Amino acid sequence: MVQKNKWLQRAVLASVLMAAGSASAAVVTSIRPLGFIASAIADGVTETEVLLPDGASPHDFALRPSDIQRLRGADLVLWIGPDMEAFLTKSLTQVPANKQLAIAELADVKPLLIKGEDDDHDHDHATDAHSHAAHEEEHDHHHGEYNMHLWLSPEVAKVTAIAIHDRLLELMPQNKDKLDANLRQFEDQLAQTDKNIVKMLTPVQGKGYFVFHDAYGYFEKHFGLSPLGHFTVNPEIQPGAQRLHQIRTQLVEQKAVCVFAEPQFRPAVINAVAKGTQVRSGTLDPLGSGIALGKDSYGNFLTALSTQYVSCLK
Repeated sequence: MVQKNKWLQRAVLASVLMAAGSASAAVVTSIRPLGFIASAIADGVTETEVLLPDGASPHDFALRPSDIQRLRGADLVLWIGPDMEAFLTKSLTQVPANKQLAIAELADVKPLLIKGEDDDHDHDHATDAHSHAAHEEEHDHHHGEYNMHLWLSPEVAKVTAIAIHDRLLELMPQNKDKLDANLRQFEDQLAQTDKNIVKMLTPVQGKGYFVFHDAYGYFEKHFGLSPLGHFTVNPEIQPGAQRLHQIRTQLVEQKAVCVFAEPQFRPAVINAVAKGTQVRSGTLDPLGSGIALGKDSYGNFLTALSTQYVSCLK
């Protein structure tokens, strides 16, 4: 009996330790690219974890109970804001304000915001009930006038890195030297990556293309690319037949070089619309699937995205 009790005590202790380990403090980010920035700043200070698994989209993710535990136990939770990750809004009411950062709400980010694509520009004007419903849904997706794919802006990434540094410094002042060094290194690497990408993308700046969804505005604006349009504002909604006919006409008339799909969404419509034309198909990954977190990961992410553009456009 004593032996059995000891065994039970050990089992309970083991399960308590496992539970404590699974809720260990870290910087927790909603999406992988924010994890790239956070892991560079938090390197050697605290771990960085990403909520969304590879292949998932922030547009339609649902939190599991284990995710909610991770949020509660985090040193810092980093997200874009309720317009991008609506699934986080309710759970973050349980996280203290000084332990969460919404990038879109930072004072230094607000002047860098660019308008989201106007829905009317993006749609045919068919009046049947189905297209009207789709139009309403896409309008809902925007929750306002700004493009929320902020992690694709090198300028926003720099502001984000500074904000993470400042918040971790408040929470862990004993790590000042390490945090300062990490921020300097991130800024230097970002400047160098920026120069390298300008060289990579300059030869394809005038080449037109379509992307699957309206995600890349910050990157395209920063590096002077020439998008002709996108298939959809909300990747959850497939474009209708009339819209596809319009895009096909534009592909030919505007001499588009490429149409880009995404690994998170592989819509057959992209292949269908390019079939029988000279237009090539490529894939852009706006979430950096498969790139490991670490000091160089944000630079690796931007470089990988640039390579994806070049490989189809050149």
